[in-house]
Amino acid sequence: MCGIVGLFLKDKSLEPELGALLTDMLVTMTDRGPDSAGIAIYGDSTAGQAKLTVQSDRPESDFATLAADLGAALGATVTLQRKDTHAVLTLPTDKTTEARAILAELRPGLRVMSDGTHIEIYKETGLPRDVAARFNLAAMSGSHGIGHTRMATESAVTTQGAHPFSTGADQCLVHNGSLSNHNNWRRRLKREGVRIDSQNDTEVGAAYLTWKMQNGANLGEALEATLSDLDGFFTFVVGTRDGFGVVRDPIACKPAVMAETDQYVAFGSEYRALVNLPGIETARIWEPEPATVYFWSH
Repeated sequence: MCGIVGLFLKDKSLEPELGALLTDMLVTMTDRGPDSAGIAIYGDSTAGQAKLTVQSDRPESDFATLAADLGAALGATVTLQRKDTHAVLTLPTDKTTEARAILAELRPGLRVMSDGTHIEIYKETGLPRDVAARFNLAAMSGSHGIGHTRMATESAVTTQGAHPFSTGADQCLVHNGSLSNHNNWRRRLKREGVRIDSQNDTEVGAAYLTWKMQNGANLGEALEATLSDLDGFFTFVVGTRDGFGVVRDPIACKPAVMAETDQYVAFGSEYRALVNLPGIETARIWEPEPATVYFWSH
């Protein structure tokens, strides 16, 4: 049992409130997942610049000279903004792949949470309210975001096992359920060159979507393909640079509710995650259908 939340803003005037709204939704789902929590925020971008969000169990030492060390190795300007155990590195977009390889040598203990022009991912073990406070999630702004509270059932409670998972630029996924054919897909996707770092089945789901989109599918088509290729019980909520998607498996035993107004589209594992959203009393509320894809884009 886990908790999922997501919020896709249609009304730009709400963007400064995205972090606060998502934090409230996330904390409400604590009893569905008290082990760890995470959130992906899609914020502003700078032309020609990409963001790498990294995590360290030793942030004081790992982050101290990281921007200068990485910049020297890349031959480019790199800036660093630290947030507790995470840091956002800003660097030229065309240096992202090279930077990931160099980081593995410079700071072997670092974990890359996400890369892209818009996305930042923050996740840690602990109660959702504590995780949110550590990163000051409520102060963040953006166009859309997704979050997850985890109750571990098949793997250890670790930062690496927390959601969201990101396996492609500006892509991420949160998941409630269990995939039964993830080991076969993990082997295949790795042969296809898709990056998978953990043994978590959710990361395989994220990697599957990355692979489909790398091969020409849009988000809706990639989500549709999960219904025939992935086995098990799942509710997926997915973010891309400009999109937000939801799909449930054909049995749809995992709870889900959605709301839509002129200002936003929202997702929660339970309705109580949505009750404090502005205008919720007049929103269209529905339970997403089994084996049905829902997606929106800016």
